[in-house]
Amino acid sequence: MYEPVTYPRTKPAFYDFLERQLALYTGDETDRTAALANFSAVLAQAFPEANWVGFYLAAGEELILGPFQGRPAVSRIPFGAGVCGTAWREDRAQVVEEVSCFAGHIACDCDTHSEIVIPLRDGAGRFWGVLDMDSTQPGHFTDEDRAGLEKCVRPLARFA
Repeated sequence: MYEPVTYPRTKPAFYDFLERQLALYTGDETDRTAALANFSAVLAQAFPEANWVGFYLAAGEELILGPFQGRPAVSRIPFGAGVCGTAWREDRAQVVEEVSCFAGHIACDCDTHSEIVIPLRDGAGRFWGVLDMDSTQPGHFTDEDRAGLEKCVRPLARFA
């Protein structure tokens, strides 16, 4: 059962704490949908400025909406489209300070200003989806968030 928590203020301590919290809710889970649902719920609680937190999963040449927290979203994203598709095409995380300045941004919520997308890979390094987070605050996500979230998603490799 989820209990409200007070998150550490410094980024290193925050991400160490978040990793442990995510492990509590997803560590023993064997079903991918259940694990991703709890993962997105924990992140939504940890990032109150986030207005959308969730996953898109690779299927052929597109990403298909997976478990998420937030308003309804685009169901399918073609390879290379938007911030999520760009993360896939470029095979690297994307940290966008202002989405209105990102060419080809796919707008799901006009309150969104910044976005971070973390590619998901299996144990052999093969791409299988993305973690996508949006914020109502411009410049909310940083390179430190990218590094912290990349570390947090590593245990999800087992669900590829």
